[in-house]
Amino acid sequence: MKLTSVAPVFLATVGIARAAPAPTPTPTAALQPRPLGHVAAPEPTPVVALQPRGLGDDVSSFFHSIGSEVESKISSFVDSGLLNFPHGFPTGTAVESSLGITAGALDAQPTRVLNLPPYANWTDQGWNVRVHGNVYKVPDVSQEKIDDLANVFLIGTSVKDLQDNEKKQARNLTREIFVVQQGHENVTVKFALPSSNASVPRGGSYVQAKGGAQEITLPYETTAEGDFDVFVHLRNESTKTSSNDTSGYLLPGNATTMIQTLDMFTNGTDTGNATAYLVPPEGVTVVSDIDDILRVTKIYKPKEGLLNTFARPFTAWMNMPDIYSNWSTSGISSLHFHYLTTTPEQGTRPYMDFIFKTYPGGSFDTRPLNFTNVKETLQIRRYLLDRLFQTFPKRKFVLVADTSNADVMKAYPAMYKDYPGQVSCILLRNTTATESDDKLPYDTAGFKDIPQEKYLFFKVPDDLTGLDIQNGHCSNSSVTQNVTFSEQGLPLGLSKKSDAAVGGVVSPGFLLSAVVLVAAVMACL
Repeated sequence: MKLTSVAPVFLATVGIARAAPAPTPTPTAALQPRPLGHVAAPEPTPVVALQPRGLGDDVSSFFHSIGSEVESKISSFVDSGLLNFPHGFPTGTAVESSLGITAGALDAQPTRVLNLPPYANWTDQGWNVRVHGNVYKVPDVSQEKIDDLANVFLIGTSVKDLQDNEKKQARNLTREIFVVQQGHENVTVKFALPSSNASVPRGGSYVQAKGGAQEITLPYETTAEGDFDVFVHLRNESTKTSSNDTSGYLLPGNATTMIQTLDMFTNGTDTGNATAYLVPPEGVTVVSDIDDILRVTKIYKPKEGLLNTFARPFTAWMNMPDIYSNWSTSGISSLHFHYLTTTPEQGTRPYMDFIFKTYPGGSFDTRPLNFTNVKETLQIRRYLLDRLFQTFPKRKFVLVADTSNADVMKAYPAMYKDYPGQVSCILLRNTTATESDDKLPYDTAGFKDIPQEKYLFFKVPDDLTGLDIQNGHCSNSSVTQNVTFSEQGLPLGLSKKSDAAVGGVVSPGFLLSAVVLVAAVMACL
């Protein structure tokens, strides 16, 4: 990636322009950019508004039920302004203020890049890759200061009381959170063929690309928050060794079922490496959440959720890796894995590292920093799903998550109805059925008009064994489905008679407290 500073930028989070639309074979509506004073990416297609779960404002009984330390930490989160929840982690001037640094202190620090593994689609013009990520700098901060900041995220313990490997994880993640994003940067990405001894990412349909090596400067500067997100056209550059060699090209998307992979590097830094996945127009894409479905998080149990993210090594949930591995080798046509988490960008690296060591390789989506208010935060999953579905209108999708996510319980059934024929299966782990600590309610009303064979609420990974996800046969006769199509498991003594639980709408006051409490790393997961 080529990084050229246009102006020193240390900005707080503000509303900004979004990414360019995906190139598709069919016409799409024109999108209008929002000016920034610099060249900016155009606005995305509007998405259907989602409403959060109905828990209400009065959560004092909940706070008392889980301990006074949690309650006091909520107050310190909110009062200090250190963490700008529910918008996400601190950015720009909020980081500078909490670290006590000046603009000049960053000048000597190297520029770093988070490059999220992208997907590419095939159009009449060829392959188009969605390049997205963030440009930032890491301030030089003492370990003592980092430990103080890390302690904010820990309940019932502190960094000094952790094991050595836990200390390292807590410190590393805290440093990744307290970074200063670099706005208005020019970005250059290099696509390269994997080396001859490199292994293909795990996944039955993945093959190394034979051509397409090239360097591309993105058409837009980074946003004020350092984000970049745009589709770029790949020229079909040849690596053939002779005029008779026809093997050194990218395979056309309409002439293969295999998913080609290209290595990606970013000029000017050694931190922006990733793998691009060139996904054919037809086939099956598994869209998977991560927390409490692929790894043990316990987001519904605040103390455990924070420790499992900040201190403890990421651990797979039961034998879920076996299920994904079996899918990847089962001969499902053009199988593509896409991992979608609404964790803020700064917390993404540990997730990517865990996924690619434990599960099949795949493209990745997270919550960009330019989603800055409560409404946008609650819509981010639907926004990312819409973008994926519209990029691949002929692919079938298998949607995987758990019931502790209110946005999932809204978005997944809505995707089935809004994109007829594209959702093959909806597979949801019912955390309330096996986890007594999960007191979070969930709403199944959206599933009322969906055929039962299209969704499965399951308890353990083995419940997914033998499902024909490619052809949309998602039921398991041994797993009882008692779906009543209404709000389930209202906790905290709240009832539907109270204003707190009317219409499934949560107030910003509850979100501010509950997200700080439950999701210091994964706001609104």
